[in-house]
Amino acid sequence: MRLDHLAVAGATLAEATAHVEEALGVRLEPGGSHARFGTHNRLIGLEDGLYLEAIAIDPAQQPQQRPRWFDLDNFSGPARLAHWILRAEDLAQEQALLPKHAQSPVQMQRGDLRWLMTVPVDGIQPFDNVFPSVLQWQSPPAAASLPQSGCRLRRLTVSHPEASALRAALARVLEDPRVVVEPGHPALQAEFDTPHGPRLLA
Repeated sequence: MRLDHLAVAGATLAEATAHVEEALGVRLEPGGSHARFGTHNRLIGLEDGLYLEAIAIDPAQQPQQRPRWFDLDNFSGPARLAHWILRAEDLAQEQALLPKHAQSPVQMQRGDLRWLMTVPVDGIQPFDNVFPSVLQWQSPPAAASLPQSGCRLRRLTVSHPEASALRAALARVLEDPRVVVEPGHPALQAEFDTPHGPRLLA
């Protein structure tokens, strides 16, 4: 598997968008809605085939499925980098490498985009929600249609009290020197090179 994108969650999409734009100094592009979970997003393209989304509950939609993905039903506080997502080539085959609780793929669609994605039945990923979701694109990836922002991910730090166990679980699915696991309170922090110099998103 490989890194696909990062997700910044907010109590509202405006808050999530502002958090990204203030941190990185770039403008997000329009995204769309996810009918299954009643959410909406905005996006930026990153270098190396990655992208970043700001995501929040869409108050204009009733979700088709609850709980919502990314544990958004329980989101509170300021907008923050809350999730990261890997890409599998064959999710049906590779999901056995994931923690059992994370092996729940659902069919997703937004406009012309289609993908399978692991969403636990309670909406919460293992290791207090810092273990990544995994998707398999069934259409061209979202990043392929996004204009480049000039931002490149330099480092993603994943913190958790059980860092050794998390590191072992990730080693089964990912080998990426940009991803570093450290002991600490459950959290994500990303360092970027941007047109404005190094920037931090947390």
